[in-house]
Amino acid sequence: MAGRQAVVQIAGKMGADAELLALMRRGEPAAFAALMRQNNRRLYRLARSIVRDESEAEDVVQETYVRALAHLDDFRGEASLTTWLARIAANEALGRLRRRRPTVDLAQAENVVPLPGLGAAINPENAAARREVRRVIERAVDELPASFRTVFMLRAVEQMSIDETAALLGIPAETVKTRFHRANRQLRQALSAEFASILDDAFPFAGARCDALMGRVLARIGVAAADPNSFVIN
Repeated sequence: MAGRQAVVQIAGKMGADAELLALMRRGEPAAFAALMRQNNRRLYRLARSIVRDESEAEDVVQETYVRALAHLDDFRGEASLTTWLARIAANEALGRLRRRRPTVDLAQAENVVPLPGLGAAINPENAAARREVRRVIERAVDELPASFRTVFMLRAVEQMSIDETAALLGIPAETVKTRFHRANRQLRQALSAEFASILDDAFPFAGARCDALMGRVLARIGVAAADPNSFVIN
């Protein structure tokens, strides 16, 4: 129990990677769960932005964790655990694309637009409209060039900085800026000036799907699942 409480306390803090890593190396199930809780959505969005398929994106995320957790000793601390995982996920997703087509370009894109009338009031009509708008936005993002789409997800949706995005994708910061600007322009043209910024709810990955993926990863690496309540990160 003490180990689980420690995971909850350190999970959201800067500089917690070393402590979390130590707990995982000791085989603490709650540590593995904390790592996945922290990174599931970001990795899923990144993978989906590349493969453009929800089921395959889940497979990418699962394979990312299995590979990473089997090679924890390879983590040297030169980047954060999150960045390390994202690089593994990007490589896995790109590898799958290369098996489907000859080449793949990687980069970025930007976002949104306002939707008058879908403000503070929450009612069935607005809720239905928001769902439809999310679908429109997701389709528009999917139609971006691959090089714009991935950067867009990292910058606009995951709110990563220019330098973080550049480091993760292995491209110059100026390239990130340029592609982000171009993707933003393409999306604004595609969506028109009516849509609102609701990307925070786009491409959800939580709840039962999140728990199921964690269970599969823990089973594959031979770690007993911790109490579900210990997975909650404050």
